[in-house]
Order: sequence, then structure tokens, then C-alpha cells
Amino acid sequence: MQQKLTEEKSIYLQISEMLETDILRGILLEEERVPSTNELAKLYTINPATAAKGINILVDNGILYKRRGIGMFVSAGAKEKIRERRKQEFYDRRLKELLAEAHSLGITRQELMDHIEKGEA
Repeated sequence: MQQKLTEEKSIYLQISEMLETDILRGILLEEERVPSTNELAKLYTINPATAAKGINILVDNGILYKRRGIGMFVSAGAKEKIRERRKQEFYDRRLKELLAEAHSLGITRQELMDHIEKGEA
């Protein structure tokens, strides 16, 4: 969890996304303790309340859970929950935009498929 924070979106959202990404990449495993709000605050030089807000998003989504007196942990099944949600966001946002742009440019479905199969952007 050493990514840099940007000004493009709220810090607490970036904290939440970074933790999710670390779970997807296997850096943070299910049932493993995640950095505390104070550890995140120190690492990124941010207010602990901001870090807590990012963590609370993950708690609300069932990605993290609290063990009283010990800390926050990655929930069982968290990786799959994140993957499924991000897939749906990809389809809903990026793919629809791509298809709309392709349509406006007159790119056929077959042309798109050919480029996808070749691995071209």
C-alpha cells in the first residue's frame, strides 16, 4: 500500500480503493489485519478521520470487519465481492462508453472484436 494520493478524487475514496486493490492483488489476504486508521494517517500524512472514512466504506460493503481491540480484517469472500462489483462497474461505465464512441465513429462490432482479439487498443 504505497500508492500516491492524487487530487483527482477525495482522499478517503482513494484509501478505500487502494485497500481494495491490495486485496485483489493478494497483498492483503482474507482474514488478514489491515493497516489501522492511525497507520494509514501516518503513512499518507492525512487526518485519521479521513482514513477512517475510507475504511468505513469497506466495512459498510462487507469487505472489512472489526475485531474488537485487535483491528480491522479482510472479510472472507472480500476478493470475490470486489472483483464482481468492479466487473459490473467496468461493464456499466467503461464498456458502455466504448460502445457509444465506437458507434458514433462508425466502428462495426466485427472491427471491435478484431482489435480485442489482437490485443490492440
